[in-house]
This record gives sequence, structure tokens and C-alpha cells, in this order.
Amino acid sequence: MSDFIAHFSIIPDPRVDRCKKYPLIEILFLCMVAVIADAGGWEEVEDFGIDRRDWLRQFLPYDNGIPGHDAIARVMSRLNPKALQSSFMNWMKDVVELTEGQVIAIDGKTVRRSFKDGNRRSAIHMVSAFATANSVVLGQVKVDEKSNEITAIPELLDLLAIKGCIITIDAMGCQTSIAEKIIDRKGDYVLAVKDNQPTLNEEVRHLFKEIPEELESACHEEITKDHGRIETRRCRQIEVNGEWLPEGQRWKGIKSVIEILGRREMSDGATTVETRYYISSLKVDAQKAFNAVKSHWAIENTLHWSLDMSYREDESRIRRQNGAEFFSILRRISLNVIKKDSSKKAGINRKRKMASRNTDYLTQLMRQFQAF
Repeated sequence: MSDFIAHFSIIPDPRVDRCKKYPLIEILFLCMVAVIADAGGWEEVEDFGIDRRDWLRQFLPYDNGIPGHDAIARVMSRLNPKALQSSFMNWMKDVVELTEGQVIAIDGKTVRRSFKDGNRRSAIHMVSAFATANSVVLGQVKVDEKSNEITAIPELLDLLAIKGCIITIDAMGCQTSIAEKIIDRKGDYVLAVKDNQPTLNEEVRHLFKEIPEELESACHEEITKDHGRIETRRCRQIEVNGEWLPEGQRWKGIKSVIEILGRREMSDGATTVETRYYISSLKVDAQKAFNAVKSHWAIENTLHWSLDMSYREDESRIRRQNGAEFFSILRRISLNVIKKDSSKKAGINRKRKMASRNTDYLTQLMRQFQAF
């Protein structure tokens, strides 16, 4: 656990010296491992610590024992969120290897019950970066209460190593400043286009109605059959220039536009059709473009779904100061570790319960921290 200790031990301790009975790194480590082992709140973190005190001492001294849940909550809720996020992301940079052309999906999620009526504080909204090939959360930032994802995404990009990667973002992140930042940091982008960019949206739609012969274009189609339905997804990609897409001149690095047409035929004969549009800095390669868009859906189907169904994130009532944000990071660390484990053929819930009962399995999971 030297990597974890090295990165997280630099987080400033908000307590005065006389109140530091329990070292901060011991509390951080306890919280992290407890959440991996199925803890869903501060009381369960304390319970885990008491039950597994001897096991914890393999890694850190815990000379003064295990702090109570009130003490844990009080310390964790006062930590500097930016320092915590920075430590998490720097740790991921060290243990996760990103390959050339890997898709990093960026999307936001609200922790719905983290609001507080008394001071009218709204529920926190976190923007996460998800490496789709590794199924690993690379980092996240909290959206300021008086702002939105448009300001949070550039902050997150500044903290990530995205050189050579493809950044995919939904329509909220389709902003000229965000595209420019991605290009400046040597990455590529695929940005969804909707009515928040009305002129661009109209020009892209018109271009696909009548593709000029002088522009390079390509098409890729995939058909899947599952649960009594047939899904057909067709990707068309067109190179762009200022003549055929005047609005495109505002977007740094733009090279192509993408259309994804999805057709779903149900066993009862019902059929639905949906068309989505994107702008991209990728050269024309319809299969590569399709794979980038398809990979983006993993942040919903893999990350957000797991946080809601396996970790019950939307049901969490942790609200004190920065506690909700901190516990949100713990869930993502836990998910990174659980998803990486291939030794057991079991779901996330079952693996977490196994880790809570079996310290040998928990130790095995901990070894993965050195080499994702």
C-alpha cells in the first residue's frame, strides 16, 4: 500500500495537534478498505475497523485503536475536497496505464439525497472521468452549487493525463472552450451536438441529408439480437471544412461530423428510431468513431448504474460538510478495485460481501492497488 500512503498522506489534516489521537492516514485507509468491504456509512466503517483491527495493523500501526463513527465523520467531512481529489487522481495516474486511442468518457451524476433542507444546500453533482477500456474511474470533481458541468469539465481535464486519448462528452460539454482545451492537451474529442448549439446542430443535420461528393465519408453498421429485440446501429462519418460547415470554424481541431442512427425492433412488432449527432477531431474512420460513441455509453451502463444499484449512492444521507463528496470518492475507489478483480465470478455486491467476511480475499484485492 505504499502508493496509497504516499499519495494520501500529503492531504492536510484540518485538526489541531491536540486532537490528532488517530493519524489521518489511518482514518483514510480504514474508510477506503471498509467501503470496499461493503460499508455504506460511517457507523459501518467503525464496525469494520473494530472487527478487522488485527488485519488493518498489517498495513498501519493503529496504536490508539479504531476511532468512533462520530470522530471519523467529523474528520472526513472537514478535509479539503480539492486536496482529496488531487491525491485520488495522482494515484490513478500511477496505477492505471492508458493506451493510445483509449476512450475517456466524461459525464455527471447527482447524489440525490445529499441535499440539506436546513441551509437550503442542494444535492451535490459530481463529474467523473471514466476510462472505458479499463472500467476505471480516473477522477472526478464536484460541480459548484452556483455553476454547472460547463465549468467543472475544464477543471477535470486540467487534472487528467489525456494525451493520445479520445474524450467523449454529452451535449452539455459541447463547448468551443472545452474542445480547445482537449486539443491543447494533445487529446481528441467526440462531442454530442443538440439544441444547446442550434446553428451547429442545424448545419450538421443538413450536411447528412445531402453529403457532397467531394467530401470523404464512411459508414459502419452493427446488428445485435438480444432479449427478443433486434438493434441496428449505423454510423456515418463525414470530413468537414469551412465551406460545408461554416459553424465548424469556431471549433478547434474539428475534422469530422458523426451520425448514429439507432433502430430497435421489438418482438411485438413495435419499432423505435433515434438519431444522434456529434462533432469530432477524429479523421474519417466510421468504425473507430462508432466505437468511441459506443464506449461513452459505458459510463451510464457500468459506472452510474453500479453506483446506484450496488452502492445505493442515491439513497445515502451523508450530508455533513464535505462528507458526501468524500464518500463519493470512496465508492469510486471501491468500484475500481472490485471491477478489476477477475479471480471470482461474482457480481459487485457479492464480491463486497465476500471481502467483508474473508480477509484473505480482501488482502488479494488490496494487492491490485499496486498495478491496475
